[in-house]
Amino acid sequence: MSQFKVFSGSKSRYVASEIAHDLGMELGKMNIMHFADGEFEVSYEESVRGANVYLIQSTFPNTDNLMELLLMIDAAKRASAKSIAAVIPYFGWARQDRKDKPRVSIAAKLVADLLSAAGIDCLITMDLHADQIQGFFDVPVNHLYASSVFIPYIKSLHLPDMVIASPDVGGAKRANGYAKYFDAPLVLCHKVRAKANVVDTMTVIGDVKDKNVILVDDMIDTAGTICKAANLMRDNGAKSVRALASHAIMSNPASERIMKSALDEVIVSNSIPFDTSNCPKVSVISIASLFADTIQRVHDNRSISTQYLL
Repeated sequence: MSQFKVFSGSKSRYVASEIAHDLGMELGKMNIMHFADGEFEVSYEESVRGANVYLIQSTFPNTDNLMELLLMIDAAKRASAKSIAAVIPYFGWARQDRKDKPRVSIAAKLVADLLSAAGIDCLITMDLHADQIQGFFDVPVNHLYASSVFIPYIKSLHLPDMVIASPDVGGAKRANGYAKYFDAPLVLCHKVRAKANVVDTMTVIGDVKDKNVILVDDMIDTAGTICKAANLMRDNGAKSVRALASHAIMSNPASERIMKSALDEVIVSNSIPFDTSNCPKVSVISIASLFADTIQRVHDNRSISTQYLL
């Protein structure tokens, strides 16, 4: 089979290095030159002609990360790469997946179109905000789930009387998957937003008294919702409250809120880099082995569904 090479954008090198190590190879050589006005240029420092290229770059803030990825794709295509796979552990802009009010953009579809126009042949990503975003692409989407690395960690905690909870009704399907796997009760929170990133009221649906609660969500941004849900669980008699989130966006004042909240622990993946010294309640679990295994399976034309635990 054709050789494959792995390259990384500048902001995802921390996880790309782990992925390359698990694959038993080194990251490809690439140079990103910045101009004085903020413009930048991407160039490969080794041949990619005839190679299957895997480009690792999460599109977390800022927008430069997305533009950098688009230039990486374009440069690989113009350098005669055989195929180009975008490996995006955190797919940004995914919260804008529909028109929920008049005269708004659907950014998730726009980003999908940009990636396709740039020249990707497939996408590898994890825990999209909404599963239907896969349909925005006209190329194969390999959608992974952080549950593959979270479930072994939860098992290691040996929590009795465990309850799985969703901080909002929209995340019920995700939380229900964990509840079924652990044969645990499912609890829901109903929230009403005053505006974006601001929760007005929240109520809990279900019994959490004397239970060890695990809140499941796909991302933590300002941590307003997850902290309000955790405090509500404690007020309703929960013994302990932990949160599980695939993507730690952690915009200010997330760390401060978490430290002051009733949360005992917040478990996240390293799809986005996070310095735990700013918030020691956060535990970071690496997804490098999950993505390394997926890249190898995709290259070998093998199924990836055996990785799914939920």
